[in-house]
Amino acid sequence: MLAQRELERMILSGELAVGSKLNENGVARMLGISRGPVREAFRALEAAGLVRLEKNRGVFVRQIGVAEADEIYELRAVLDEYAGRLATEQASPLDVADLRARIDRMERAVASGDLDTYHDANLGFHDRLVELAGNAKMLALYRRLVNELSLHRRATLDQSGILAVSLGEHRAIVDCIGSGQAAAAGRLLRDHVLASRERMHQNVRPGQAVPLTTRDRQSA
Repeated sequence: MLAQRELERMILSGELAVGSKLNENGVARMLGISRGPVREAFRALEAAGLVRLEKNRGVFVRQIGVAEADEIYELRAVLDEYAGRLATEQASPLDVADLRARIDRMERAVASGDLDTYHDANLGFHDRLVELAGNAKMLALYRRLVNELSLHRRATLDQSGILAVSLGEHRAIVDCIGSGQAAAAGRLLRDHVLASRERMHQNVRPGQAVPLTTRDRQSA
C-alpha cells in the first residue's frame, strides 16, 4: 500500500515528529490520493506500532515511555532467544554464509563511519535471523517490537565503542548457529537484547519519555 509505505518512511525518518497529529485530509492531499487509502494506512500503522488512534481526537505518531520500553526489551529477549534456537535448527550453510555477509557489511559501514548503512544492515541481520526461525506469527510480533524500540537503539548504538562490541556479539551468535549450538545461540541473543536495555538505562534520565522516530527500527 503506497500510503502506508510513505507514511511509515516519514515516521521512521523523523519527518513526521513524535506526538504530531496526522490529519486525514492533509495526508490525502499530500499524497495525492483519496481519504479511503489514508484511513486504511492509519489502521495498518497502528497495528505496526507506529501511530495511535484516539477516539474523537485523531491519529498521532506514537511516543514511548521508558517503562514501556523496558517491557518491550524483556519480551524481545524472550523472542530472540527462542528465535535463535529455532534458526540454528533450520539454517543451512548458505543461510549461515548470508548472515556472515551481513555482518561483514556492518563492519565495513563501521569502518567508514556510515551509521545509516550500519543500522540498515543490523536490522536486516536480525530480521533474517527471525525469518529463519520459520514462525510467521513470531516474525510479525518481532517486527512490531522493532518499530517500537527504534529510537532507543539509535541512541545507544551511536555511543563510542558500542558498535565494535555489537559486531563481536553478532559474530559470536552466528558462530553458534553455524556450529549447531542452538541453546548457546539463543542465550547470546537474549544477552544481546538485555545489554541493549542496559545501555538504554545508562542514557535515559528517569521519567524521560522516549519518542518513536528515526529510521533505525532497532534490532539488538
